[in-house]
Parts: sequence; C-alpha cells; structure tokens
Amino acid sequence: MSEKAKGVISQVIGPVVDVAFDNESYLPNIYDALEVTNKEGTVIVLEC
Repeated sequence: MSEKAKGVISQVIGPVVDVAFDNESYLPNIYDALEVTNKEGTVIVLEC
C-alpha cells in the first residue's frame, strides 16, 4: 500500500505496539511495516 495514514502509538507492551489511526476505517494489511518518527526526527520501522 503506497498511501500513508497517520496514527498515534497508544501503548507498548513487550513486543506488541498498539496504534490508533486517524481514519478509523483504515487498517494496514497483515505483514505491512509501519514507519514511526520519534521526537528527535529519527524514523523507526516496525515490522513483524
């Protein structure tokens, strides 16, 4: 999927990251990677 949806990390429990997306009807496909930008501007890729 080439479109980018914005979301917020709501909680992290061990290796599990819960993300709430702005558009409630949007969910990434299974095995899609998520790109997260931290406060310092570093991009972190979350993948399973």
